[in-house]
Amino acid sequence: MKTGAKILIEGLQREGVETLFGYPGGVVLPIYDELYNSSLRHILVRHEQAAAHAADGFARASGRVGVCLATSGPGACNLVTGIATAYMDSVPIVALTGQVPTNLLGNDAFQESDITGITMPITKHNYLVKRTEDLGHVVREAFFIARTGRPGPVLIDLPKDVSTKEIDFEYPESENVSLRGYQPTYRGHSRQIDRALELLLEAERPLLYIGGGVISSNAAEELLQFAESLMIPVTTTLMGLGAIPCDHPLNLGMLGMHGTRYANYAVTESDLLIAIGVRFDDRVTGKLDTFASQAKIIHVDIDPAEIGKNKRVDVPIVGDAKSVLKEMIARIQKKKDYEKWLARIRAWKEKYPMRYPKDGSLRPQFIIEELSALLKGEGIIVSEVGQNQMWTAQYFCFKKPRTWITSGGLGTMGYGFPAAMGAHFARPDEVVFDIAGDGSFQMNIQELGTVSHYRIPVKVAILNNRFLGMVRQWQELFYDRRYSYTELPPVDFVKVANAYGIDGMRVEDPSDVRAALSTAIETDGPFVLDFRIEREENVFPMVPAGAAINEMIGGHCE
Repeated sequence: MKTGAKILIEGLQREGVETLFGYPGGVVLPIYDELYNSSLRHILVRHEQAAAHAADGFARASGRVGVCLATSGPGACNLVTGIATAYMDSVPIVALTGQVPTNLLGNDAFQESDITGITMPITKHNYLVKRTEDLGHVVREAFFIARTGRPGPVLIDLPKDVSTKEIDFEYPESENVSLRGYQPTYRGHSRQIDRALELLLEAERPLLYIGGGVISSNAAEELLQFAESLMIPVTTTLMGLGAIPCDHPLNLGMLGMHGTRYANYAVTESDLLIAIGVRFDDRVTGKLDTFASQAKIIHVDIDPAEIGKNKRVDVPIVGDAKSVLKEMIARIQKKKDYEKWLARIRAWKEKYPMRYPKDGSLRPQFIIEELSALLKGEGIIVSEVGQNQMWTAQYFCFKKPRTWITSGGLGTMGYGFPAAMGAHFARPDEVVFDIAGDGSFQMNIQELGTVSHYRIPVKVAILNNRFLGMVRQWQELFYDRRYSYTELPPVDFVKVANAYGIDGMRVEDPSDVRAALSTAIETDGPFVLDFRIEREENVFPMVPAGAAINEMIGGHCE
């Protein structure tokens, strides 16, 4: 005989789960009692939102399903932002929530919330388990759904009596999961692939536009092979950074609102855009009717709902990025010379390099460059959201996939620090840095307690300007410097870290940056760096809201 709680724990183990992130409460006590003697490693966070973000960071760094656990009511609701973050960026997590006993469902019992109803729009699927007999199958289905097709979060809601009931249960020998109506398409249609290759032969100015779907499908190797075999330049979204080495001659860096000028110019001038694993979201496209207006568009995506959603395409290919790229490589029979196009791009690169003032002030871009030089493409970089995120995307040289972890679609402040904790447990031998703003870091600063408790060696580099920096930037540029509630009071982050038993250092001079970063890297355990940067430094270049992506401002390149 097994309780529902035991069935759950065994189910997690059968799915290969080794680490989960959670916070206990009344209705999940049967689950925590089973965890007490389990081989699973449970990381006690200080806030449930951090559990969801940590599971998310684990999944992005490893490519496996991340797991978080919370109690009913407020505990479950505190997972919502983290689940929505994972949903927007197609990250596979399984969220486990406790629920009041089945006989109290709908009675407004103590700490009851309709978490399946609340999360329906932000989960790939969710379950309210009312029978202990169904639990083993639900766990298998949840992990299958989370990691297959377009990955995403799945929630399992567990009433207390389902966890405590004992039944005679054995896991079926077959591990196959078959769900009616759920049949993701992995192979692209052969005729559509042929048509795409025909367009390549007709094109004079082709461009690869690459997103997070290439990372999710582990298709970086195929992407590089495809780009090099045809000599097609590549631009990536925020989520696609690392899909092609930053220093590769064909790489144009990030496009969009804070992308490189040469990437945005290339999109505008291209006559064929090969979009793979992207959503054509507004931060990339700017004014939609001017985006790639001269180009025919090939769109490869595993989710058919994304094709044609924002931008009309000429050749839709539904399928997994890795599978489709392999097929396209195998079918290449003729190649075309795009040297004139590549020469034009090289001229843009030379004329419009990424620049920032070098006047003796402590600039965030310099800090990012120094960290990039020290790590030499190794390690995992996690960011918060805001200016710190964009500076990192612009100035850190990402050479490998799954080394860049950030909240893209939802733009979740407070994401980076707990996500960095999860990334560490996914790849414990890697140096993990959280690049933070002082505003964003304070949203989950309580997780200093977690990293101290478990001696998680996450390094935090706070780009401290005592502003909500990105909002302030918009107020400066578009609201006549009316800084309405964006200035933050000073915080001594080193003292806060010390209070948790964590070492730290304040840095105010550019000459001290490299030594401080080296100290953090060499420290055996967590470390907090408080960089007092130029307060009104802006992220440039920038596409103003509603403008075309080739109408960029700033960047000291005019």
